[in-house]
Amino acid sequence: MAGTRKLGRASDHRKAMLRGLVTYLLEKGSIETTVTRAKEVRAMAEKMITLGKEPTLHNKRQALAYITKEDVVKKLFDEIGPKYKDVNGGYCRIIKTGPRRGDAAEMCIIELV
Repeated sequence: MAGTRKLGRASDHRKAMLRGLVTYLLEKGSIETTVTRAKEVRAMAEKMITLGKEPTLHNKRQALAYITKEDVVKKLFDEIGPKYKDVNGGYCRIIKTGPRRGDAAEMCIIELV
């Protein structure tokens, strides 16, 4: 069954969480989270970086509609997008770090390559 993972949350909570994680990933460059969340974040982050490669008004408005901080959108179009100008996809890397202590959830670090 293809589609998005539900991540044990209502749809509005899940969308808000993913928006926050994508914003933080683009702001900081790497975050530590669970593997299933990281796979969802990677999909959205790569879409945002693809928007950032072409600095049109339409793309900027689409990015502003998803990313929660304006300064991160500015960074996306000024620094991150031009960096990947000649790269077709594969902007994020997921590195597994082992189980979490409390509930043994598989943890990983997702970072921009």
